[in-house]
Amino acid sequence: MSSESGDAGPVEVEAMPGYLDLISRASTVMLGAWRDCSSCGLELSKRTLLDNAYITWTEIALFLFSAFLWTQVRRGLTESLFQPLAQWCRLLPKDAAKMPESAWKLVFYTMSWSYSTYLLFFTSYSFFHDPPSVFYNWQSGMSVPADIAIAYLIQGSFYGHSIYATVYMDAWRKDSAVMVVHHIITLALISFSYAFRYHNVGILVLFLHDINDIQLEFTKLNIYLKSRGGGYHLLNDVLSNMGSVSFSITWFWFRLYWFPLKVLYATCVSSFQSVPNIPFYFFFNTLLLALLLMNIYWFLFIVVFVVKVLKVKEVNDVREYEDEDGIKAAAGLLREPRAENNDADAGHHNSAQGKHVQNGVTKEKRL
Repeated sequence: MSSESGDAGPVEVEAMPGYLDLISRASTVMLGAWRDCSSCGLELSKRTLLDNAYITWTEIALFLFSAFLWTQVRRGLTESLFQPLAQWCRLLPKDAAKMPESAWKLVFYTMSWSYSTYLLFFTSYSFFHDPPSVFYNWQSGMSVPADIAIAYLIQGSFYGHSIYATVYMDAWRKDSAVMVVHHIITLALISFSYAFRYHNVGILVLFLHDINDIQLEFTKLNIYLKSRGGGYHLLNDVLSNMGSVSFSITWFWFRLYWFPLKVLYATCVSSFQSVPNIPFYFFFNTLLLALLLMNIYWFLFIVVFVVKVLKVKEVNDVREYEDEDGIKAAAGLLREPRAENNDADAGHHNSAQGKHVQNGVTKEKRL
């Protein structure tokens, strides 16, 4: 296997592989790397971490402050805007309780995905069209461009906030435990990829995951709105159905097609070509493969949802517990009962995402 110089990338853009090519080449490269790693172990991992991880206390402080800030911004918007809006729309009580969460996530993911789209398609970065380029000119401790550093601070702090929010602010659902694991893996990927300067591939992973969260929350909001005021609103019903269909399609296209064939191929195969001794190769690829498995897990919810809609023509979240007692019993496993005003702004989190299937949808997130 030829290796490319870190100072000059290939002239031609490599064609995106197929699934079989990905499995064949990735397994060959990873098995070969494992056999050649005669000194792999805790001692090498510790030395590699000390030699290649670059993150400052100032950056850690900014992360913690921003995570706290997201929580306060969400609470402020919920109390001053989202809850009054739910009352003004005269939503059903069960929908009014979940609407603030969906509104908050729709605002955030629209902002974050728009910024990732700007970086990938309106700047000089070629990561989407040429995924192997994420490792061109890679150097240990290289500087992170300011625009990418901003994206990392926004996303990393949001997922730090989301671990807390899933347990204490969102409604507890059947896949909420998986969602907590998803947020932890995502935060680990974001933090370590920044420290090891794998920020280029991180932006690509975030872009491929955040779009589903926008569609998820948009669909949920229209489902809540279609029954507002005790009546039936056709426009919101049509929009929710359109959102469900587009969510299902883009979930497969972005997370199960582009994500493995663009990101995993680049990290498993192309990374070794550009940087033969790339640090923490197995660690990062294991986390990305775990993210892919969670995407497949949530895609099963989407399949169940589609089958349910085809049979009964009704959009419901297959992850929801059947009754309030089920919700309280599940929530009680992880937290003490909360006051009514805290329960009023509960909903479900997605990347995530990110990500679930509410009303025919799903999250979660990513690097």
